Amino acid sequence: MTSSRLRRSVLAIAATGALTLGLAACGGQDDPETSSNEGDSSETEAPDGDAGGAVSGAVAADGSSTVGPLTEAAADLFGDENPDVNVTVATSGTGGGFDAFCAGETDISNASRPIDEEETATCESAGIDFTEIVMANDGLAVAVNPENDWATCLTVEQLQTIWSPESEGQITNWNQVDPSFPDQPLTLFGAGTDSGTFDYFTEAINGDTGAIRTDYSPSEDDNVLVQGIAGDVGATGFFGLSYVEENPESVKAVEVDGGNGCVAPSSETVQSNEYVPLGRPLFIYVKNESYTSQPQVKAFVDFYVENAVDIAERALFIGLTPEQQQTATDELASLG
Repeated sequence: MTSSRLRRSVLAIAATGALTLGLAACGGQDDPETSSNEGDSSETEAPDGDAGGAVSGAVAADGSSTVGPLTEAAADLFGDENPDVNVTVATSGTGGGFDAFCAGETDISNASRPIDEEETATCESAGIDFTEIVMANDGLAVAVNPENDWATCLTVEQLQTIWSPESEGQITNWNQVDPSFPDQPLTLFGAGTDSGTFDYFTEAINGDTGAIRTDYSPSEDDNVLVQGIAGDVGATGFFGLSYVEENPESVKAVEVDGGNGCVAPSSETVQSNEYVPLGRPLFIYVKNESYTSQPQVKAFVDFYVENAVDIAERALFIGLTPEQQQTATDELASLG
């Protein structure tokens, strides 16, 4: 997501206060942004409730601009209890994050998609063993102007008609998407090419990352996209579900038919995997050696996993299901 979501997550954290929780027993490409948590040393409760010593040092994370604010929120909350740990969170995009991770430059790689075969091979050749952990869920919304009373549900095929590269300069009216739709000019807004949202949407709808018509208005700021759609009855666009939920007077989400009927985007349909293909899990990849040999990395990742649901809520994402939470816990337990 854009930096605006990050700013809102920080404000939400400030408004609700610091979270004081013990550690559990187990644990595209935006411009880089970093933050740190520094201060005086403090005692940190160790996993499994044992008395722990002071934790200090650095934790380096990079990757998805979507997942970045989630990890940033975790770092802020963790820093309240562990001010001598400096967690930096950069956002070079999912692909850029994996490049840095497989080069041994980071401890954690934030990702809005699973690591691919080529990236896995690169890590393996560099001797980087890792563990994949799902930390939250996210949904992309297809939004329209509130006065749009015709596009209540769109099929994936109709979304392809709107957004495919072949439609550039050709599909310019809603009645070209469906003959039952009115003679209304089609105006398009969407995520910019540096966004993990752009990568995910193009892959999910057009079948190829980056495949999209270019005659639309892009922005890395989802609030700009909301404003654009709100100002044009014939407009449509795509961005994170939370932006629709936060702006009900300005935009509305359409239902999406991924092959099993029309499904409205919501926390429940994303978690249940009913909202396809625009619901997705969000990942972190943890370098195993960092986790097992650097106490500050282990402490941060344990805290992140143990408090994943609360962190997701504060950062405006959809939390893990109980089953996903248990899987994440089990993944860390396997590292010892």
